[in-house]
Amino acid sequence: MSPDRTTHDGVLDDTRQKTKKPTLYKVLLLNDDYTTMEFVVQILEGIFHKTPAEAYRIMMQVHTKGRGICGAYSYDVAETKVATTQELAKQEGFPLQATLEEE
Repeated sequence: MSPDRTTHDGVLDDTRQKTKKPTLYKVLLLNDDYTTMEFVVQILEGIFHKTPAEAYRIMMQVHTKGRGICGAYSYDVAETKVATTQELAKQEGFPLQATLEEE
């Protein structure tokens, strides 16, 4: 009998531990008065791999509601996408801000 199975009144009980899913973090883009809509769409398509239609929808959400969700990722991936977004924005002279929050 394997060590992770025990008997109790003739019934096998499985005592293996269940794998816990990693915590996901939402990456958000925040609206500002200077970053162009075209640049936001470019970021969404290039960094977040959104289709043109998805990128446009998220960009409009950022524009009209002040922020938009780009996706949910593990912490390391989310942190990298935030840093990449902000670095590209800085290189292009835009104040675009990205942040992450636990889902």
